[in-house]
Formats: sequence, C-alpha cells, structure tokens
Amino acid sequence: MKRNKLLKPAAVLAVISMTLSSFAYTPGNAAAKEKPAQRIEEVRSQPIYSYEEAIRETVYVESTLDSDENGKADRIAVDIIRPKETEEGLKVPVIMDASPYYESLGRGNESEVKDRDKDGINEKFPLFYDNYFVPRGYAVALPEMVGTNNSDGCPTTGGYEEIESIRVVIDWMNGRAKAWDKNNNEVKADWTTGNVGMIGKSYDGTLANGVAATGVEGLKTIVPIGAISSWYNYYRYEGLTYYNNGPGGLASRVASSSRKDACRPVFDRLNAEADDPSGDYNEFWDERNYVKDVKNVKASVFAVHGLNDFNVKMNHLADWWIALSKEEVPRKLWLTQTGHVDPFDFRRAEWVDTLHRWFDYWLMDIENGIMDEPAVDIERGADNWETQSSWPDQNAANVKIRLAPGENDQTNGMLTTGPVKGNFQQSFTDNPAQTEQQMVTNEMAVKSDRLAFLSPQLEEDVRMSGIPEISLRAKVNKEDSNLTVLIVDYGTDTRIHHEGPGEGVRTLNTESCWGESILTDDACYKETEKTAHTAPYEVVTRGWFDPQNWKTIEKDDPLKEGKSYKFEWDVLPEDYVFKEGHRIGIIIAGSDRRRTIPSATGATFEVKLGQSYISLPVVGGKKAVGF
Repeated sequence: MKRNKLLKPAAVLAVISMTLSSFAYTPGNAAAKEKPAQRIEEVRSQPIYSYEEAIRETVYVESTLDSDENGKADRIAVDIIRPKETEEGLKVPVIMDASPYYESLGRGNESEVKDRDKDGINEKFPLFYDNYFVPRGYAVALPEMVGTNNSDGCPTTGGYEEIESIRVVIDWMNGRAKAWDKNNNEVKADWTTGNVGMIGKSYDGTLANGVAATGVEGLKTIVPIGAISSWYNYYRYEGLTYYNNGPGGLASRVASSSRKDACRPVFDRLNAEADDPSGDYNEFWDERNYVKDVKNVKASVFAVHGLNDFNVKMNHLADWWIALSKEEVPRKLWLTQTGHVDPFDFRRAEWVDTLHRWFDYWLMDIENGIMDEPAVDIERGADNWETQSSWPDQNAANVKIRLAPGENDQTNGMLTTGPVKGNFQQSFTDNPAQTEQQMVTNEMAVKSDRLAFLSPQLEEDVRMSGIPEISLRAKVNKEDSNLTVLIVDYGTDTRIHHEGPGEGVRTLNTESCWGESILTDDACYKETEKTAHTAPYEVVTRGWFDPQNWKTIEKDDPLKEGKSYKFEWDVLPEDYVFKEGHRIGIIIAGSDRRRTIPSATGATFEVKLGQSYISLPVVGGKKAVGF
C-alpha cells in the first residue's frame, strides 16, 4: 500500500529537533502558512483543540437500502464531534466506531450508551476516543448500524445491509453520498480530509472488517478488536451448530426498541435461511463471509484478539490475518491471554499510546516509525509481553503426533512422533451429558465416553504457534453424531483465569483519565487488573466436528455403519508454551454440551490408532517436541 506522505523526511527531522516548539502543516504542504493548521510536537499530534468547545452534531446519511421494506430509503444516524476550528477551514481525519450497541447494551467495560437519561438527546460519546483524539485534531464519528437506535431499517446480522449502512457514511465523508440534519437540511462533510479509520470491539470491529472488505475509498485503516471475520464461524464449527436461532435472536436484540415488531419478519427470515438443523455452509453464510473478499482490502489493519476468546473465537482472527498476509496488507497484531476483552482494559497505557501513533501514521501521515517496529505482540503470562516478527511464528512447522495405545488395556493412550506398529484400536461412546471437566480430569483413567492420550513429561518447553489439525480414522455405528477434540496442558501452574468472571480481568474502584472531560462526558474509566488462578491443567484449545460433513461443510453425508472414515478438521488456533515437566494431552470425545448442541444418537466410535494423529504447529519442528 502506498501512502501520500505529508511530512517529508526533512520536516520530520525538524520536528524531532523541537522540544517545546511546534510545527504547523496543512494537508499536502508541510511548509504551508495557512491557518488554522494542525500542530505536531515530538512527531505526534498534540492536544491543542478545545474539547469543551468542539462541535457536536447528528446527521442522517441516505443509503440505497430499504431493509424494512417500507418503500423509503434507510437513513443512517451518525453522531459527530470535531474541533470548532473545522468551521474556519481546518480539515481533519475521522476516527469511526460504528456500532449496533449505542441504545441499550452500551460500549466498553462500563456499558456506556449515548442517551443515558432517555430524554432523546445523545449527551454522551461512549468510550475515550472523543475525549482523547478530538483535542489532537481528529473528528470522531459514531454511526448507528442500520436498524439500531436512531437509524432506519432492520439489522440483518452481518448481512449486506449492515455493511452497506456503514460504507455509505464513508462515502458521504468523501462527497459521494448525501446527508441531512434533523430539520432535513442537507449537510456536507466539508470539514474532513476524507481519511477514515474504523475501530471497535466485537460487533463494531466486525463492521470494520466487513467495510474494509468492500474496498471503499477513504478507509485508510481499521482496528478490529475481537472481531468476526465470517459469521458462519460465529454460529457454527465444522458443521455443528452452537445454538439455535442465533442470527434472528441477535438481530432482535440489537434492533431499535421502536422497530422490533416491524422487523420481526426479517428476524424470522434470518433464522430460516441460516438453516440450524443442518449446520451447513450456504449462500446465507457466504454473504456474511468477509474473508472471501480480502482482495478488496485497501486499508491497513491493526488487529487485537484474545487467545482465549470463546465468544469470537480465534479462528476469526487467524482466517482474516492469514488472508491479509497473503495479500500483503500492512498490518499489526496483539494477542492476549484474556478472553473477549478490550485492550483498554488489559494494557491501557500501552494501548492508548500505540493507538495514538497508529492513527497519526495512517490518518495524518506522520512519520513516527510505528511500521518499523515488530509486527506482533503476544502476551505469554499475566502482563508479560513479547514481540515477534510474524504470526504464526515463521519457525513453526507441523509435527505429526500419532495416537498410540497405552502399556495395557488398563492405561490410557500415549502420544508419539514415531511409528505405531500393529493394528490397535480404541472405542468410546458419545455421552451428551458429559461435561468438559469430566472429559479432561482423571486423565490416567480409562473411560467409556472419551479417549485420552498423553505425552511423556516434556524435557524442555514446547511452543505451539498456529492452527492444529486432527485426523481420525474411525468407524461409527450411527449415521450421525458429534466429535470433540481438546488439547490440554497437564501440569500445575498459575495462569490467567480467562474462564472466570471478567474473562481474565477484574474491574477496580480506582479510575484513570484519558483525554479531556466535560460535565456530560468525562474521560475517566475504572482501572482493571489481571486475574489468575492455580490449576493442575489448562484446556489450551478445542475443536468440534460434525462427522456427516466429512466431505464438505456445504452438505451432510449420513454415515454408514461399518465403513471406515477419515475425519479431518482444524482445531482453534493458538500460541501457547507447554512448560518443561508438563505433559501434552489430547482428549477425543463426542458431544461437548457446553459449546455445541449435543447429539442424541449415542454413537460409538471405533478409532484406529497409529492411523489417527494430531498435527501441531511447533516452533522448531519435530526436534523441539522431544518424544
């Protein structure tokens, strides 16, 4: 990606040499004397504009949509805050957090909404972006996704309508669409450079991914945090359904309170087209797959994801990130040991500083060196971060680890990188009432409803980085069932408590402030700290599979009793270090009732050992495994 650099190298040196002085510039001419102008100190934008006096406005951008089929074009509500100097000729870039959550569910750890007192006036710009960045010469725009809060229409859970409703806002900011104020007067975005950066956690970040995949002109960068890249992967895993009526249920939940009844036919249509009974991938899901359109992406990407996020799971990040890498999209990545948590709540000071420099570089063209730094930050333990040049680690190689029998029928199985001589098999019967804890504990015991395979004690640390793959050669005595694989670290250790309350963080009573405040919109937020627990094991990652989708996730193929099948699927991506003295465990079972809709067939699987294996992406390859 090429950027039109506004600060030339000589100008950068001039800025660096200044300590208390300032440097003025306007877009396109670093030496221009026109006023008003941005001011840069120490190669970063400075807080010289009044937050209290900033212009606050709401506009309604007209789209080509009619998602509620009422015969009128849907208008998309956008709340904007920008320096008052933009009325005098200053042009500023835009930081945009598009969301469906501004009416009721709220944003951030403190669930901030726009209209807290429900008086019809949006007093609050949720989160700290406005408080921090507007004084530094940015506008902040908060569009309300189609069908939510004050926007017209109906939400469609990741569908075309939702992405188009935000894309058209960027079009308006670049003079390609029209907007009106509440009095139906046309409003133009003549105060912006047209450079837009989208940011957001979860659904908000998902919108950023989807809009970037349209290739819209003007979108310079996106910062998706715990974001979806394919809605199929949010509600399905390899043919299995997590729970029923997901798309319609979510659309109903986020829809404007005034339009839920009118949008009911849309919600029902979403559920019907999603096809819960089969769990298969179809046209409905293909429309909501942004990875397939990655070639359109022109924006840079700064992604953040929890390695232990089981809301938006790691396959969303991995699929998107790897596809972006193939297209050589400029990118940066943070991977944390927490769950579905915003970096503002797990690495606050570093996050604000890094985000500031990222937006300065991509939206203001300030040469600050951020793209010369390591591309990837990975949290290894609580607040213990390391940097990498790539992810997955470029030195990771797939190691085939075979499932082998134990010493006798009274012991569990073993893991080996060597050959398994002989014709061995082990059986288990799907128990839909079995919990994940029951699958994993008593790992030395032989059980009828799971298979357990353990490595020897590790002689040195083993790091896994990437996407594990499982291959099972098995017979099944029913035409349908479920399969589950768990990769487990057996060894007592203190780890981030990502499955506890707060998904690895605890909210404190103290606050820190990031930006400027006014009476109705303060910049202060409760601080957090990591939570940890000591446990004898850790479920490192998981993967599920519908055996009827052994050929393709697009079509079921009922199983035939007595036929030998090769079931192959990906396990959720990870980056994890198994410590010296610990054991790597592989658990094979049927239904995982906590994660997916369990099977009721009670099928028995007869697994052929030696021919069944798991492929782990190990840094250093087979030599590093040691068994």
